[in-house]
Amino acid sequence: MARTTIDRLIINSPYEEPQRHWRYDRETRTFELVEGRRPAGYVVATPSSKAFDDPGIFVEIPLVNQIRPRVKAWREAGYPGVTSITKRLLEHWRDPERFEARRFFFCQLEAVETLIWLTEAPAADRVGIEIPGDGGAFPRQCCKMATGTGKTVVMAMVIAWQVLNKVAAPQDTRFSKNVLVIAPGLTVKKRLAVLEPTAAGNYYEAFDIAPSALLDKLRQGKVLVRNWHALAWESEEQVKKRKSVDKRGVKSDEAYTREVLGEMANARNILVINDEAHHAWRVNWEAEGKYLRQRDLKDSAEEATVWIGGLDRLHRSRGILKCYDFSATPFAPSGKKSSEESLFGWIVSDFGLNDAIESGLVKTPRVVVRDDAVPDAKTYKSRFYHIYNDPEVKDDLNRKANPEEPLPDLVLNAYYLLGYDWRETWKAWRAAGLRTPPVMITVCNRTETAARVKHAFDTKRIPIDELCDPERILHIDSKVLDEAEAKDEVDSGQWRVDSEDAEDPPTTRTTNHSSLTTAQKAELLRRTVDTVGKAGEPGEKIQKVISVGMLSEGWDAKTVTHIMGLRAFTSQLLCEQVVGRGLRRTSYELNPETGLFDPEYVNIFGVPFTFLPHEGGQGGPPPPSTPKTVVEPDPAKAEFEIRWPNIVRIEHVFQPTLALDWDKVQTLTLDAAQTAQVAELAPVLEGKPDVTKINRIELERLAREFRTQRIIFETARDVFDQMKHTWKGSREVLLAQLIKIVEHFIGSDRIAITPPLFYQDELRRRLIITLNMSRVVQHVWGAVRQENTERLTPVFDRDHPIRSTGEMRTWYTGKPCARTKKSHINVCVYDSTWEASDAFALEDSEVVSAWVKNDHLGFEVVYIYNGVVRKYRPDFIVRLKSGEMLILETKGQDTEQDRVKRHYLDEWVQAVNAHGGFGHWRWAVAHHPGEIRDILIQHQEA
Repeated sequence: MARTTIDRLIINSPYEEPQRHWRYDRETRTFELVEGRRPAGYVVATPSSKAFDDPGIFVEIPLVNQIRPRVKAWREAGYPGVTSITKRLLEHWRDPERFEARRFFFCQLEAVETLIWLTEAPAADRVGIEIPGDGGAFPRQCCKMATGTGKTVVMAMVIAWQVLNKVAAPQDTRFSKNVLVIAPGLTVKKRLAVLEPTAAGNYYEAFDIAPSALLDKLRQGKVLVRNWHALAWESEEQVKKRKSVDKRGVKSDEAYTREVLGEMANARNILVINDEAHHAWRVNWEAEGKYLRQRDLKDSAEEATVWIGGLDRLHRSRGILKCYDFSATPFAPSGKKSSEESLFGWIVSDFGLNDAIESGLVKTPRVVVRDDAVPDAKTYKSRFYHIYNDPEVKDDLNRKANPEEPLPDLVLNAYYLLGYDWRETWKAWRAAGLRTPPVMITVCNRTETAARVKHAFDTKRIPIDELCDPERILHIDSKVLDEAEAKDEVDSGQWRVDSEDAEDPPTTRTTNHSSLTTAQKAELLRRTVDTVGKAGEPGEKIQKVISVGMLSEGWDAKTVTHIMGLRAFTSQLLCEQVVGRGLRRTSYELNPETGLFDPEYVNIFGVPFTFLPHEGGQGGPPPPSTPKTVVEPDPAKAEFEIRWPNIVRIEHVFQPTLALDWDKVQTLTLDAAQTAQVAELAPVLEGKPDVTKINRIELERLAREFRTQRIIFETARDVFDQMKHTWKGSREVLLAQLIKIVEHFIGSDRIAITPPLFYQDELRRRLIITLNMSRVVQHVWGAVRQENTERLTPVFDRDHPIRSTGEMRTWYTGKPCARTKKSHINVCVYDSTWEASDAFALEDSEVVSAWVKNDHLGFEVVYIYNGVVRKYRPDFIVRLKSGEMLILETKGQDTEQDRVKRHYLDEWVQAVNAHGGFGHWRWAVAHHPGEIRDILIQHQEA
């Protein structure tokens, strides 16, 4: 169904390849949920379009779309052609038993797999793949990953892959153990220190990137992280203008290399990793001279020249094996006009902002218009998508106005609406006891606009008093920060504002601390900006940030909840750069019911989200960050270790003649009102489908497709598929017996359908059975299996036949927990008060010798429900003092699915006990709080 806004953007698991996407139709300007993955690409403005809500044009990235299916086929084939080290790493990264805190997102795995495929896959698999260069002498490959999707982790995976292969095979020229990482600023440089294998808190250990047995070999590699300023050198012209007594000439490539690389100066065939690589583009000054006359664009080109020119010098002296670029927006100016960008031609993988939003890896953008705040808000709604481009706004914001000059009415109204929404969020956060406030950021087109916005808030021209406190407003002085940024090695939490896209670069300095020196102002501003949203830090109380151009890479205040864009947005690049600063999540815990991340919101005005899917309507503020507790086995409590057989399936050996005692077969109840296809056909009465009013013609049309004999045969066929692998006799005989059983079941009173009309009317009855075929199959299969099994045989995991609590890897949680006494795991994490009381009962019980909550342990019972293979994870495993093992589940309301789970659990217990090699096991379910104590005593006495 096409829609203009979306009620639920998160539709994909962050750990699996996207299965669906919101497709945008630029003609109807609506979104439609479609199956399949979104093609790699980006959106640019429609040529010559002056529409305020220009939907843009989708531009495909053919190279990525050519590579993707080949990498997928290579992955599914088991990674043919890779080295033993690479194979070991890939299996380690994709280990299904990795616990949630250390599972890699699909986009991270795909990015590193793509780079590996381009290096190690068989040459025949890579025929026809041509990766353009940038005009330089060393090859470049780029991974396009949206902000917030974990680029730094991928860099660590790439480094581990390269270094470990080079250490294992020093003569293999495809790899290097010397890595130079270039950062776009000092804040990012500081954060990239986690890429150094010997650094405290390095990612290789924190994210379990390298198996522990390989960590020593990984430390044989060298990783040097430098800010791009370190690549600068003095030209001949600069040397001539030097006023000091030092009259030495331009440094040679050799001298330059030794200065830049330091202790890695003797390395050759260096691997280079460029973070935020959109700053590193090769400039043709002659061809683009006219285009680059604008000061801000010229400054950006000079930065790019320093970055790439420095790498050219290093390549001439030491050789660059390969350059891996990482960026959310790998664009460079096209050389035509300032409103256009050119995508890097060497992008080999793409996981863009749309994909990240739909996978829940970042906050969900939401365009918010509260109609109850201003009576005529609907009049302005469409104009808020791109406020700057409104005819009444654009000319006004482009002039050199004084700070006290009023902003256009549309801007003031937008601030009032967004500010009203911010205040509601602020109230909710205060009620929740949060120490830091929600943050609104504004990105302006020029210095004068920023000053006018600051003055409007200072003088309360925007009547949201809570947002107008001057002490809580941060007006960023980017000139001060840019000057300090050049001091590359003074790494004290410095921060830079990118102004290359600003229409008028910042030139003024704004601060409330006029008595401070320039250096002191810069340091205070850096510390304040870098700690926005962090309790106990200088930026703790900031709730409004006003900047010109783009907020710097590395600024990741997770408390941003509202964004106002007051500048031109002519491409996806600009939308992503602005919005990306407010998209970092606070929580990465999956919703156990959906298997997806719950949404966290950022509310936006002024950014034309016709380029991107967004949610409409209401929603709460982002949840607060909570302290994380380490959860791990306690070596001091090894006596409480619990072991269990790791069973992948239970095989049934059936008796040769099938029979059913129909008096023992349970009744299958089907509710017509809960059958989705029927509900869609039924008229809605008081919000609920009235299934009794379905048109007779529609019924006949649907039921004609499935006549009784077809229902019987297809049900028998599906049950046959479940049994044929362990059936010892003739398969024809098995199928014939199943058809007879199913035919009897379909015509019996063991199928109850509500409302009664659907049971009494044969046509309606047949329709409901047809639409619930998977449940019918499951019911018959369960009945046949229960009455005709001669014995159960457990099939163990080949690589890990036995698992134990001691194998659980360390993880972290923000949920409530308490330390344990009789559990091998240091703490028990609580999901409910009932669970907490049960944990206390286990600790306190005299009949319990050891227990563990089944959380991140990998103890699972495979079962089938509605035709889908699923995994059941019982709540607790208990070792009684009698020596018996007890699997304990706590469950209040009982459902059909719960009963199916317990049936498979009972089979698991029977199979283990029949095997005889793992002691005696039992299972039990506590249906009420406190019942667990009686269960423990009963099983101890049994």
